[in-house]
Amino acid sequence: MELKFLYPYWGSEDLQAVSFFEFVEANAFDGIEINIPKNAVFETEFYDTLNQKRRENPNFICVLQQVIGIQSETPKSSLSSIIKRLEDLVHYQPNFINSHTGRDYFSFDDNCRIIEAIENFSAQKGIPVYHEIHRGRFTFHSRTTLQYLEKFPQLKLVGDLSHWCVVSESQLQNQDDIISAVIPHIQHLHARVGFEQAPQVNNPFAPEWEPYLQKFTKWWKAILTCHENKERFTITPEFGPYPYMPQQPFTKEPLADQNELNLKMKDYLKAMLQ
Repeated sequence: MELKFLYPYWGSEDLQAVSFFEFVEANAFDGIEINIPKNAVFETEFYDTLNQKRRENPNFICVLQQVIGIQSETPKSSLSSIIKRLEDLVHYQPNFINSHTGRDYFSFDDNCRIIEAIENFSAQKGIPVYHEIHRGRFTFHSRTTLQYLEKFPQLKLVGDLSHWCVVSESQLQNQDDIISAVIPHIQHLHARVGFEQAPQVNNPFAPEWEPYLQKFTKWWKAILTCHENKERFTITPEFGPYPYMPQQPFTKEPLADQNELNLKMKDYLKAMLQ
């Protein structure tokens, strides 16, 4: 199985589309993962640059995100917003879409209606949609996520176990059965190390975080072992900016360099997982 590494646009919002693609190429990533800003100039430049990159490299991978922030909504209006956003993303013909699906406070039935609509969209458009494990979404909690997997056994997930660590205020001790049940559904990884109180440590390569890095590495290895028969598997090193990245008080200087961590994580994963 070949590992493909994607770079996140999250944290690089100061870059225009062309500059972002140049950064990705200069650092030898195989593709990108992006929640496209709602900006007509950026969208046009992004579309043109993406197509140029695909002509130069047909294997270039583009993953788009469906992320709707906190707003006043009902399950019905939420579903309407999600489907509209997904329809907008078809234009770019992504390899797959990473969807932030549902809400943790919606009922099981309401979240199921949203999931079913997204799955139908995916089938109709021929674009895979993976649902990210994330706080605030239907996947916010490890045990309750299993209920959705029982109802939708073909559901595909983006694996980011850092969120479950925060929700359970643990390193998921005594949850091996849940992790094992979820792993077959994980089709894409967000390689970020979290801990009991936040979804991101300040620097996973600092010695004080070594046990946490090893724990996450063990999970990542188990996921890849489960999918070893696949031709390729995509991974996005996803250390983000504030508020994921802690800051110095008063100066607001980040405690570590986000880009440096993501580049180093790619090299670490190549050494540890391939």
